[in-house]
Amino acid sequence: MSIDSTPDTTILIIEDDDVIREALSVALERHGYQVCAAATAEEGLARLQRESFDIAITDVRLPGLGGIEFVAQARARDPELIVIVMSGEASSNEAYEALKRGASDFFAKPFRVPELEIVMRRCLEKRELIRTVRELQERLEQRSELLGLIGESRRMNEVRVLIAKVARGSATVLIQGESGTGKERIAELIHKNSPRRDAPLIKVNCAAIPDTLLESELFGHERGAFTGAVAQKPGKFELAHGGTLFLDEIGDMQLATQAKVLRVLEDRELFRVGGTKPMRVDVRIVAATNKNMEEAVRAREVREDLYHRLNVFPIFLPSLRERVEDIPQLVEHFLREIQPDSSRAIRGISPDAMERLLAYSWPGNVRELRNCLERATIMAESDIIQSEDLPLRFTSVPAAVKPVDGKDLDSRLAGQEREWIVAALQEVRGVQAHAAKLLGVTERSLWYRVKKLGLDVDRIKLVEN
Repeated sequence: MSIDSTPDTTILIIEDDDVIREALSVALERHGYQVCAAATAEEGLARLQRESFDIAITDVRLPGLGGIEFVAQARARDPELIVIVMSGEASSNEAYEALKRGASDFFAKPFRVPELEIVMRRCLEKRELIRTVRELQERLEQRSELLGLIGESRRMNEVRVLIAKVARGSATVLIQGESGTGKERIAELIHKNSPRRDAPLIKVNCAAIPDTLLESELFGHERGAFTGAVAQKPGKFELAHGGTLFLDEIGDMQLATQAKVLRVLEDRELFRVGGTKPMRVDVRIVAATNKNMEEAVRAREVREDLYHRLNVFPIFLPSLRERVEDIPQLVEHFLREIQPDSSRAIRGISPDAMERLLAYSWPGNVRELRNCLERATIMAESDIIQSEDLPLRFTSVPAAVKPVDGKDLDSRLAGQEREWIVAALQEVRGVQAHAAKLLGVTERSLWYRVKKLGLDVDRIKLVEN
C-alpha cells in the first residue's frame, strides 16, 4: 500500500469525547483520509454493517459496549479490518487483551497524528502484502490443480485453457467425451478452481439411478409423497446449494425428468416431489455425457431446449487414441499412483511394451490404461514391465502376412519410420527436442522410438545432410 493511495483509505473513529473525536477527525481529513465518526461502539458496529472501512480507531472505555469487545465483534464481521485501540489510562493488561482480540496496535493518549499515520500505513501495507500472497497462493493452487491433468498434447493444453477460463464464473458447462476420458475429473477441477470451491460438489450419475427414483434424488420429496416416503428428504439440487451439481451421463435421463431439470435451470426454483411450495436454489450445473448430443437431439432422446441450456460452455475431451503422445506420461503417473498397492516396486516399462501401448486403440480410454497397468504390475516378474506382462489383447498379435517380395507391412513401416526420424535428427543436429517438434510428437515418444530402432543419435548428428 503506497502513500499515494491514502486518499482512498476510509477510517471509522469511535470516541465518546466530542472534542477528541472532532479534533482527530479534522486532523486525519487534512491528511487526505475519508473519515466517519461515532460516539459509541454500538453506533460503530451499525456503521460497519452498512459500510466498508479500511481502518477503525476506537477508545477502550466507552459507554455501553467497551472498545475491546468492539474489536472482537468488528473483526468477526470483517477479518481484514484494521483496528487500532487508544486509551487515556493505558494499562498493559488492556493492551494485551486488545491485541489478543485482534487489534493491530495500541496507543496511549495523548499521541501525535503523524505517529498514528505511520502505524496505519504499515498496517495497510501488511494487509496488502497478505492479500497479494493469498492471491499468488490461489493462482499456484489453480496451476497445480490444472497441471494435475496429465498430458502435454495440444488437445489437453486446450482443455486446460478452457477450464481456467470457465472456472472463474458460474456458467453452465457441458463436458462431452467417450467413457473413460476423465469427465468427472474435469468437473472436479472446474469446481476446485471456482469461487464456489468452499461449497459442496454433489455428483449424480443419471445412468446409475432407476428412472422412478431419479426425480426424487434430484429434487427431494416430502413425507408421504409416495409409498415408502416416511420422512422429508432434500434432493441433490438442495444439497449443492451455493456449490456445484455434476450431472454425469445426462444424455441417459428420461425426457420427463429432463423437462423438470430445464425448469430448475431457467427459474432457479424447484418443487420437491409431493411439495407445493417452490424452493430457490443457487447451483452451478456441470453436465457430462458420452453421447453425441446433437445426434441425441435429432433422435429425440434429448430435449433440444435442454441441450441449448446446458451447452453454454462446451468442453470436448479427446479420446486416448487422439492423444497417443500423452501415453508415456500417463504410464509414469499411473505407475507412481499404483505403487502403494503393488508388492513390488516397478521402475518402468520396456520399450517393446510401450510400443504396444502406443499402437493400441484404447476403446476404454484412460480408465482402461490404468486398469491395464495395474494388472501388469501384478504380473511383472521384474521391476520393469515387459510386453508379456500386459493383458492378452496386447500380447496375442496375429502373424503378419508376407508379401511376395518378402517384406511384411511392419518391416516397411519400421523402415519408413527410421528414415523420417534420422532425417529429422540430422536436420536439427541431433537435438531430440527440436526433432520431436519437427515430427509432431512429444520428446518422450521420440525417445521410445529411438530406443526401439536402436538409433545412435551421437553418430547421426555428425552426418551432414
